[in-house]
Amino acid sequence: MAKFTLKQIAAQSGLSLATIDRALHQRGNVSARTQHRIQQAIADLELMQKAGLARGRTIYFDVIMHTPDRFQPLIREALSSQIASFTAFKLQLRFHFGANLTAESIKALLNKKACHSHGVILKAACSEELNLTLESLLKHRVPVVTMMSDLPGSARLRYIGMDNFDAGKVAAFLMSKWLRISPSHIVAVTGCRDFIGEQERIQGFQRAMQQFAPQHKVSVVAGGYGIDDRMHHSVMQFLQNHPDADAIYTVGGGNPGILRAFAEQKRQVNACIGHDLDQENCALLQAGKIDALIEHNLQLDALYAFRTLLEFHGFLPASAPPAPYSKINIITRYNMTA
Repeated sequence: MAKFTLKQIAAQSGLSLATIDRALHQRGNVSARTQHRIQQAIADLELMQKAGLARGRTIYFDVIMHTPDRFQPLIREALSSQIASFTAFKLQLRFHFGANLTAESIKALLNKKACHSHGVILKAACSEELNLTLESLLKHRVPVVTMMSDLPGSARLRYIGMDNFDAGKVAAFLMSKWLRISPSHIVAVTGCRDFIGEQERIQGFQRAMQQFAPQHKVSVVAGGYGIDDRMHHSVMQFLQNHPDADAIYTVGGGNPGILRAFAEQKRQVNACIGHDLDQENCALLQAGKIDALIEHNLQLDALYAFRTLLEFHGFLPASAPPAPYSKINIITRYNMTA
């Protein structure tokens, strides 16, 4: 309380100097409501003082993501584009991407950056080891938000991204409309069973297909981590034993490899739905190899991530809670921006 004068508190609260003096020095009766207004005014002054001290300061955020090479430029561009939204600070992003990051290597990155970071934006496969690390970071005032794939049960501040289960349902709705009444065999391809986001998409798809079009069969093929050659190998092995497969729902990456496997087996693809508007997928969409992509606004995700981390430190006032999930968009070659 000594940091602010009676006059500052009075101006902030809208109460008289006499009332402030009486309340702070316990001279006479002061209502609980008045006490609350004074305490709120002091909290507001502390927040503004902290934000003022942070203005012009360099704020370091580390972006640690287990993601294929194809998706890295999209993430980098989305996050970098939102720096200008926080001109009061000098946001400095440090990117740590890898298509083969293990839980151990991510843990090492997290621990290495802990002493020099104001927050972490993380995409990683589920690991109890990482949950313990996030808990330790939070104790040292290094907050973490997850993007695109969550770590439920961890000490992350919040998950930022679309509802992956509902995204799978959207894919199932489209697939059920596009496939003929006669039964089809849909290959639902995921890069790894340890990414919660990908598994939620698969689960939403499977459950909705049972509801919308139970005559179709859905088989899950996992492995390859979204890398073309590995995805090609996984899908090729499956196709050699399942000659009736004729449709694709791919929730991760490596789509050129997946489609190449179908082509080499001379299989017709009656419908193909994927995720994410990266350059590779846009080319496949434009060429008619993919019928639709499901995506969400990564720029808005970046904005929410930065705001969440800055609010944690008191550099920004707490805002109204954002929507729990990002809006799901359906992109075809006819509404794809150039």
